[in-house]
This record gives sequence, C-alpha cells and structure tokens, in this order.
Amino acid sequence: MATVPDPVVPEVSAPPEVGLDGGASLLAWLRRMRDEQPVWRDQAGHYHVFRHEDVQRISADPATFSSDTVGRLSGGERQAAGGQLLLIDPPRHGKMRRLVSKVFTAKMVAAMDPRITEVATDLLDGLDGDRFDLVEQFANPLPVIVISSMLGVPPSDRPLFQVWADSLLTVDWETPEGAKTLGRTVEELGGYLQQHVTERRARESDDLIGLLVRAEIDGERLNDEDVVSFAALLLLAGHVTTAALLGNMLLTLDLEEGLLGELRADRARIAPFTEEVLRARPPFLKVDRVPTRPVEIAGVQVPENSAVHLWLLSANRDERVFPEPDRFVPDRPNARQLAFGHGIHYCLGAPLARMEGQIALNLMLDRYADIRVDRDSPLSYFDNRVNVFGLRRLPLSVKRA
Repeated sequence: MATVPDPVVPEVSAPPEVGLDGGASLLAWLRRMRDEQPVWRDQAGHYHVFRHEDVQRISADPATFSSDTVGRLSGGERQAAGGQLLLIDPPRHGKMRRLVSKVFTAKMVAAMDPRITEVATDLLDGLDGDRFDLVEQFANPLPVIVISSMLGVPPSDRPLFQVWADSLLTVDWETPEGAKTLGRTVEELGGYLQQHVTERRARESDDLIGLLVRAEIDGERLNDEDVVSFAALLLLAGHVTTAALLGNMLLTLDLEEGLLGELRADRARIAPFTEEVLRARPPFLKVDRVPTRPVEIAGVQVPENSAVHLWLLSANRDERVFPEPDRFVPDRPNARQLAFGHGIHYCLGAPLARMEGQIALNLMLDRYADIRVDRDSPLSYFDNRVNVFGLRRLPLSVKRA
C-alpha cells in the first residue's frame, strides 16, 4: 500500500504581515492553512486554529477553553484586572456581564443615534479641502468622542482619551520600552477613570459610569475595579472596532467598482453591506483561548494551558461556510460571520460599532458626490502584533455634492 505523503505546509515563523500588500499574502496563507494544516503550532509553541467550525466550537465552550489567558499563561502569577470581561470565565463572567448588560442596553445604544450624528457631522464640517486622512481626522476621533460622552467624561478631557487609545494600539508590548509605556498608559487611564467612579459614588449621575456604579442584580453590584475595567475596555475596544470598520468600509467602496453609487441610490443596502465588510475584513484578526485540559483540535493534540489563537479572519473566509469567500457580495447572508466573536464573549459593543459606521457612511454619502482612496498618498496598515485588521492611515479624495 502506497504511503500518502504529508501535505506541504507553508513554512513560516509567523503569519505574513498585513502591511506587505494590504493583507493579500496573509489571506492566501490562511487559505492554504485551512486546507493543509487547520491547526498549526508555531515556533513559540502557540497553536493557531483556522477553520470556521473549530473556531466557533471552541468559542462556544468556555469550560474547556478558558478566556483567562493572563492567569493561565503566567502560571497563575498574574490575573486580569477586575472587570476585564474579555479575560474572565464563568461563573464570574456571567454575573459581571448581567450587571453590565443591565446598564449598557440596546435601548441606550439606540438612544445615541442623535449624538453620533451630531459628532460625525461636526467632524465632517471640520474637514477642509478635498483631501483628508479618514482614520486620523474622522474614524479615530468619532468613537472616542461618542464613548467619552456616554461615560460622562468632560469634553476638555477627550484629547487624553485619544492619546491613551492611540498608545494602547501603537506600542510594541513585547519590548521593554513598549511594556513600560503600556504599564504607564494603563495606570494613567485607570487612575483617571477611578476618579470619576469615586465622584459618581458620592453624587448620583445618569451617565454610563454613574449607572454602572448603581447597577444591582440580586443584591450584587460592580466594585470600583469592575467599573474602571469595563469603561477602559469600552474605550479601547469601541474605538478599535468603529475606527477599523469605517476604514474598511471606505476601502471596500474604493475597491468594488460601482458599489458607492448603488449604496447612494438605495440606503437600505448599507446594513447588509456593513455585514459583508465585517465578514471580509473583521476588525480583529483573532481571539485567544487556553485549554483547561489536554484537548484534540482537528486531529491535533493540544496540551493544557497552551496559547490557542482563533483566527476570526480565516473563519470568516472559510469556503466550507461562505461560497466564494474572497469575492465581496454586498447582499450575502452573513448570519454566521464571527467578526465580533461567538458565545458568551460576543462583543457587547457590536451594536454601537455598527450604528456608528452606518451613520457615518450615510452622512458621507449625503455630503460627497464621489469618494476615492487617494493613491498618491501611502496607505498604512496595523501590524499583526496589534491584532487589528485595519488601516492606520487611509487618505481620501472627495468631491462635494
């Protein structure tokens, strides 16, 4: 009986950088890995999971795959800060999420529509000329202003939020200098938010921080650390998701000929267009889990307390789930896309990011007769280490309506 040779697997020390060619090499590599090695162990001993079925199954099994990456990968020497929802497991996660969800509701998000419209309009009004950088001048400040408004942060302090958000997204955390900057940023942001929590405990307020400190279910409340951590998470994750989504929406409109005119003519198509952008270009490359016991994933034995990276970008491009996954289909049924995760850690801020992106695009379509990527200026993408599939810089050329 002939021996079937092992498939030739792409031999790389790390996945290709998005910035090489806007993600084309990375997407080609992910496609090969889904076919040839759906679970890959890198040189650092981390496991990468690429197929939609496996990513979804692992995300839905918190008992076997812990989100406490900080504690488990440090041997229990460190733990996630109080209310870091992304990094805690049941039953603590369920209690905290119920308390936060009692305040951060769909109704609260929907009520932000006029404020988001106002902020986006003001930012667009401030753009001079027919060329500007979408990310720096619009996509970055929009969510920071909106989230700080929700939290009750004074307008004069909003530039601080932008600096902290930018710092957390730009430093290389693995270098000594980056780790120092990260620690200082987290300390400054946490100290600032703690001041507001202390004030809200002394004097009631109807902003988000004020509501969080008073939230109660069955006699349980959030402590100060919980409120500070959730506010910080909302700032960082909310900033990233909206800014990356907006940039990816405008880049897609430039790449897909005729689509800008179609959306301008039929605004009802903006919602399904947004979902297809989220599928094809999710804001985050991957999420992390740690097995609580030895497990098998797609035939590969993975030890307990190993770092497991679930590639959302790969799962959303899996041809086993999405026909012709590399073709942009504006009206594609996308109920199974995983841009905002799956299971108990599904992103609480997803409705806010969608709303901000769609309001912003509608306003831009009203204002500009034409929107194009300015190819005379360089595009800049986030490094893979930041875990964001989006643009640092997106220069646009526009014609006013």
